[in-house]
Amino acid sequence: MSSYVLVDRLQFAFTVTFHYMFPILTMGLGLFIAYLKSVSYLGRPDRRLRLLRRTDDQRDAHESAARFWAKIFAVTFAVGVVTGIPLEFEFGTNWAAFSNYAGGVIGQTLAMEGTFSFLLESAFLGVFLYGMNRVGPRAHWISALAIFVGSWLSGFFIIATDAFMQHPAGYTGTGKSVHLKSFWALLTNPWLIWQYPHNMSGAALTGAFVLAAMGAFYLLLGRHEHFARLCVTVGVVGALIFGILQIFPTGDQSAKNVYHDQPVTFASMEGAFKTEQGAPLVIIGNPNTQTRQLEDTIALPHFLSFLTTHHFTSVVRGLDSFPTSLWPSSVPLVYYAYHIMVGLGTLLALLAVIATYLLWRRKLFSNRKVLWALMIAFPFTYIANIAGWITAEVGRQPWVAYGLLRTSAGASPSQSVPAGIGIFTLLGFLGIYIFIAMLYVLLIVRIIARGPEDVRATPPSTVAATAGA
Repeated sequence: MSSYVLVDRLQFAFTVTFHYMFPILTMGLGLFIAYLKSVSYLGRPDRRLRLLRRTDDQRDAHESAARFWAKIFAVTFAVGVVTGIPLEFEFGTNWAAFSNYAGGVIGQTLAMEGTFSFLLESAFLGVFLYGMNRVGPRAHWISALAIFVGSWLSGFFIIATDAFMQHPAGYTGTGKSVHLKSFWALLTNPWLIWQYPHNMSGAALTGAFVLAAMGAFYLLLGRHEHFARLCVTVGVVGALIFGILQIFPTGDQSAKNVYHDQPVTFASMEGAFKTEQGAPLVIIGNPNTQTRQLEDTIALPHFLSFLTTHHFTSVVRGLDSFPTSLWPSSVPLVYYAYHIMVGLGTLLALLAVIATYLLWRRKLFSNRKVLWALMIAFPFTYIANIAGWITAEVGRQPWVAYGLLRTSAGASPSQSVPAGIGIFTLLGFLGIYIFIAMLYVLLIVRIIARGPEDVRATPPSTVAATAGA
């Protein structure tokens, strides 16, 4: 691989990974803000939704929690916007050939993400934060729902773009460029149908563990007890639901998509160097690309064949079935990223099961060990999400659009963007993003230090003002 292509890949990988840490949280929090606000608004005695009915104190607690997390959402959303802007330019500077080739297709979904979902999300976030004393209760509740819809719609269009790169659909064209043939086929891409819920359940899992971690933090300090109990309760139940969804059916079906449509990627994920009948499921192993074998393994015999085809004796194609020119650029990276994602996802789901059981037994809030576990678990949700994306994007190599355009052909010409310029700008991004990260942490720490507002004692205008402080 040419040096300038490698630098282009490294720069895009760094900027998109740093950026994605913020949408992970906004997409996750958007769902829970909508839930908390819905309970606050619909939980009044005169409402017919008995499931959401709450006492006055409970409704105030949900309202206070919704406003608190909206502040976290606002800061995270702002930083996500700032760090996402360079990605748009990198399509033109670093990946001009790919943009010229596939812009007629992916330009549709990228434009809709900015035009519809971003505007919806940002406009109604302003209404939620600063319109508390200017709009009625129903409009304020609708603004919370719009924040959720906007954040998840944004994720849909971005993942629809990536799904085209993973499994091209809805296009027509020659070898020089492709164009949109069917917008409906693009949005109903078979790959997208499972990739989207798998990605969004991962984001929701992050949001759930962030809620639980914040609640556990305040409980361990003995502060804001009612708010903390609510956050822990909503967080662990949400973590249980989305932890299970991450594994089945979304994770299972996504893996089957890879098995059928990207067999080379699947073999790399599983470290399957040899085609086998009754292939084992490797739990732990060390892929050695020189000897082309998986070393130091702990495996379940025949289980990989069963998971992929529901037959213990079926044949699973290994990397030896494909020329090395079609292998991912780093088989060990794909293997380890996939197993990190699966391993962390399983452990997080197990923690959610334990915490939910203790919650049901009314022992969770006094169990300091589990509260500590909840508090320190949330960073691992980020690692699992990012590991999943590494699996998908590195596993897709050597294609930038699978089966259509190789990554080496999608980069800008070396004379337009030499490797030296790429390294220089990569170092510049590194410095700027370190500063942005420090500023973000400082703002979040200030919000946490202040804690939730008492909605009964604080005028709406004051609450809105503190969100922008």
